[in-house]
Amino acid sequence: MAQALYRKYRPKKLEDVLGQETNVQILKNAAKAGRIGQAYIFYGPRGTGKTSTARLLAKLVNCEKRRTDPKFAELGEPCNVCAACREIDAQNSFDVIEIDAASNRGIDEIRNLKENIRTAPASGGSKVYIIDEAHMLTGAAWNALLKTLEEPPKHAVIVLATTEYEKLPPTITSRAQRFIFKKLTKEAIVKKLATEAKAEKIKIEEPALELIAAIAEGSVRDAESLLDQIASLGGTIALADVERITGRTGLAKIAEFAALILKKDLPASLAYLSVLNEEGGNPVQFTKDLIHYLRKVLSLKLNPELKKIFERELTRDEAEIMQELGKIADVAFLVAFEKALIRAYSEMRYSPFAATPLEIALVEILKS
Repeated sequence: MAQALYRKYRPKKLEDVLGQETNVQILKNAAKAGRIGQAYIFYGPRGTGKTSTARLLAKLVNCEKRRTDPKFAELGEPCNVCAACREIDAQNSFDVIEIDAASNRGIDEIRNLKENIRTAPASGGSKVYIIDEAHMLTGAAWNALLKTLEEPPKHAVIVLATTEYEKLPPTITSRAQRFIFKKLTKEAIVKKLATEAKAEKIKIEEPALELIAAIAEGSVRDAESLLDQIASLGGTIALADVERITGRTGLAKIAEFAALILKKDLPASLAYLSVLNEEGGNPVQFTKDLIHYLRKVLSLKLNPELKKIFERELTRDEAEIMQELGKIADVAFLVAFEKALIRAYSEMRYSPFAATPLEIALVEILKS
């Protein structure tokens, strides 16, 4: 059975972790100085490297070469060749225990953790407990974990990974080092996907990669999973293939439609929507994407300096097209149209006639 891309290309060392440079630098420096802590909280959106970094931390504290070679330890990276590193990569190490709090969220599981954490590690390194989706733990489970977090055994490291940091009790967060994992830029995801596609001999055009990266919304794992799925098409994968499979529309088409709206060309706008429907596009998702697109156009018109921020999730050409559209846009018109789109989007989600609210919004605004 073929291994999923997101597992095959999981980071093997800290410097391979994409888009989290600050976190990587802090952890590497801590490893070099022998100051790795005993309790960590990794939080941020899905697919940004939280669990992967937790496993790398487990390798750092268990790597045999780091323990026996002081010069190598100064690199702040695992060796990836010793038995401990290989076992952790294969996910069969007795000293790395991963707990999915979404399905093991009660006090009994935490009591088992408290009992087992006192036993010495099998390899002589450290026992690492990675609690994924930590925000799902019950109040009683948090209370049971509190004392262990406050005074963990010297041989233990606990890592809590979560997408919802605000749900963690303050008594827990105050006892751990906190690392935020940010969404990755579209450019960074495209570059990683291109590298993986080349290695896997997947022929795919750059606009198709850009749409996959946009759909992933900052999540490398989501992007890799989608590339894995689309790779089964075979041949050279084009933008139209990704649009057909996902029901999403590429940014170039959204920009083209936005230009028609800003020119107040109602007949061409309605014709464009008709073609979109015939091609099997998802009008609800298209409206959502259009709302986000026009929001950026409006923001750039009011503050051109935002282009530097938007370029993190757009290519340079896409940001320039947005800026050009902003020059021909009227602020009052854009605000009114955004309100109409938001109302249409709310109606579309529950309407049996998905495209109709968008068409009505176009007629109401462009005819007025």
